[in-house]
Amino acid sequence: MTKYAGTRAAVVVAAGDISLAIAKRLAEGGARVVLTADTEDGRTEARSEVGSAAHVVAPPEIGTALTGHSIDFLFTDAVAGTSPLLPHLHDGGSVVLTTPTSAETVLALVTALADRRIRVNAVAPVDSRGCAEEVARVALFLATEATCTTGAHVPVDGGLNHR
Repeated sequence: MTKYAGTRAAVVVAAGDISLAIAKRLAEGGARVVLTADTEDGRTEARSEVGSAAHVVAPPEIGTALTGHSIDFLFTDAVAGTSPLLPHLHDGGSVVLTTPTSAETVLALVTALADRRIRVNAVAPVDSRGCAEEVARVALFLATEATCTTGAHVPVDGGLNHR
């Protein structure tokens, strides 16, 4: 499958199951991926799971790993960690926040990046147990297929917010 062939992505998500699900789908689709993992064991597991399409680094090394490279997609769970990576993001690219984030935060990023035509959306998993694949599918849809969507805040919560 080459759905993402010719694209590059950075996946900077602390929830290992979500980051692995996103990175695996990207790599299976032909993308080159820079992925962070907090521990050496986590990096070893990520390399094993995702394969040679992924460059797996410790979180503080993400900027260095992207030096000289640009990315099309940025998946991150830390709004504060987004800013240093934005110079690597192509104009017209996409940021997907993968953590419960306020609508105001998403809209602030949308406004800040509008001149570069960078879309910003959020997936809000309330509990990632058992739904990492679903979070990955929603995140990838927002990044790659929802090309006219920006500022969306999509809960992936199994209905928990409606109980």
